Amino acid sequence: MLFLVAALVFIVVTLAVFVAMSLFDERKAQARLLRDRLSGSSVQTSIAQAKPDVALLRDEVLSRIPAFDTFLRRSERVTALQKVLAQGNVDVRAGNFLMLCAVSALLFAIIAAVAGGNLLFAWAGGLLGFFLPYAYASHMRTKRFQKFEEKFPEGIDTLARAVRAGHAFTTALEMIANEVSEPVAGEFRQLYEEQKFGLPVRDALVNLAERVPLVDVKFFVTAVMLQRETGGNLAEILDNLSYVIRERFKILRQVRVHTAQGRLTMVLLMALPPTVVVIMQLLNPGFIRPLFTDPIGHALIVAGISLQTLGYFFIRRIIRIQV
Repeated sequence: MLFLVAALVFIVVTLAVFVAMSLFDERKAQARLLRDRLSGSSVQTSIAQAKPDVALLRDEVLSRIPAFDTFLRRSERVTALQKVLAQGNVDVRAGNFLMLCAVSALLFAIIAAVAGGNLLFAWAGGLLGFFLPYAYASHMRTKRFQKFEEKFPEGIDTLARAVRAGHAFTTALEMIANEVSEPVAGEFRQLYEEQKFGLPVRDALVNLAERVPLVDVKFFVTAVMLQRETGGNLAEILDNLSYVIRERFKILRQVRVHTAQGRLTMVLLMALPPTVVVIMQLLNPGFIRPLFTDPIGHALIVAGISLQTLGYFFIRRIIRIQV
């Protein structure tokens, strides 16, 4: 317990010093930026030149603390984490998200240490607490992509009807942004705004495929690019693509029906051991206590969790059929 208190004090003091130094660096950075703007021959020209730079870098900021942001930019994994947060529509910067993971890890470590009375439980709780926010962000990302896939054929149909009615392709993109529900509307709104402000349509479509890395979106981008380069009836191409996507959804639903037993088996096998442990802890604590106090019990817990994890991935691999 004394070790946990010492570790908590060390972490709090370290974070306080780091925040103080970062605020000092931020004030120095603002003063340096002001001197650079005033050093030119014309203040208005300097400000006009500074605005585009700020606008371009705004989306790349990983933390509001300059020193922490500079440190995070060196890691490609943090940039990938920021992309995952954006895809999951989690309105948190990567730097703040990592701080949240650290706080969650510390909190779960303290709870596990108090409940288990062992340093091994503290490490296990800290590891679980650290990855729990990322699991939530990954879940939100998967849920948003699933909703996008459900609404995407509707957006393609709207685009096909607009093109068939004589509207330009870029105007049809704006119609999708205004008429189709989220998250399809938000992604196509960004696509429309990118090409509106000067980005080539091809590059804007590639950015869409990077923001939403789904097979259907890649098909859509490829079809539109080929039509713009070689010609053809875009409305007919979009109708065929919408039909193919809907047929894929029918097959996916059939696959979910046939794999329902496997998914139920996975849920039961994963939930049964912790449920039995909790019930035994409530009914007969003396019978289950050696599992948490004896070294052999600790080894059995580690082995059980490892085997359960392997079983989860094996069953998930079996029931996950690509369509």
